[in-house]
Amino acid sequence: MRIVRLVAVAGALAALTALPFSGNALAQTAPAQTSPIQAAPAQPAPAQAAPAAPAPLAPKLETFGRWSTLVDEVDTGEDLRKTCAASTAFIGAGGESGTLTLIITNGDALPPDAYPSITMAVDNKALPTGKSVAATFGDDKGHVAAKLHSDGAVNGRLSWTVDNQAKTSLALLRAMRHASVLDVSFGDAPVGSISMDGFTKAYRSLGASCGFPTADVAP
Repeated sequence: MRIVRLVAVAGALAALTALPFSGNALAQTAPAQTSPIQAAPAQPAPAQAAPAAPAPLAPKLETFGRWSTLVDEVDTGEDLRKTCAASTAFIGAGGESGTLTLIITNGDALPPDAYPSITMAVDNKALPTGKSVAATFGDDKGHVAAKLHSDGAVNGRLSWTVDNQAKTSLALLRAMRHASVLDVSFGDAPVGSISMDGFTKAYRSLGASCGFPTADVAP
């Protein structure tokens, strides 16, 4: 799944139109009256208004330290679809602006079978791109190696998404949980150092909102 931006999808039910009966046909078949006073033809019952489409719910926004979360809900009329995201901004190694974002929906496979997708967007065109970019994430306590694929630009920034293998994603999320600052490199090129202040609470919030357990990452 490309995680380059959040798009709120408004789900609405089509309105049903009730058609009134015609009074003309009834008047044509009514028998003639001998009295000079004619009975008024029957009037059709007023049409019932179609049920209003459910209004899209406003996204829920929260802040935890340096991290922000968004929960976007769409009522399809059959179920409630949720998109849950957490994101933080950072300044890259060369002074470029960037973001690190996690996203998952309650229609996806959920933890522990699969974990939120992890995407970085950085305004640095010198970083390597392609379908298999080697990256390392971590701090002085250890590093996690991962493969990324580059996506289209997001607001002028290139973006990269971690290949979502459950084992790698779990290791990376745990590294984010334990680090105070996450150092990221693509190959030999440093990308930036990203604050993890608030990450644990933000991740727990995603689990509570989209309905998945978080104890394996943030007990």
